Amino acid sequence: MQSWQMQDAKARLSEVVKRAERDGPQDITLHGRSVAVVLSRERFDQLSGQAASLVDFMQASPLAGLDDELVFQRDPGLTRDLDL
Repeated sequence: MQSWQMQDAKARLSEVVKRAERDGPQDITLHGRSVAVVLSRERFDQLSGQAASLVDFMQASPLAGLDDELVFQRDPGLTRDLDL
């Protein structure tokens, strides 16, 4: 992982971002201590689990395509009693 001092990263931000996309995560340091990492959007989506949309997730469900076979029992009542 490439390491950048904060002032260099600020001055060369576009290069830091391009390298993150091309070479992988870029470490940002402040006073010799790692304080941040710049990632490509693709890598961020992979790590955060946001790579697939909700539609993709639902279509990948084992229940997808079973529209006519799924039957949910519903309570026909309009209200229900609650103990407070």
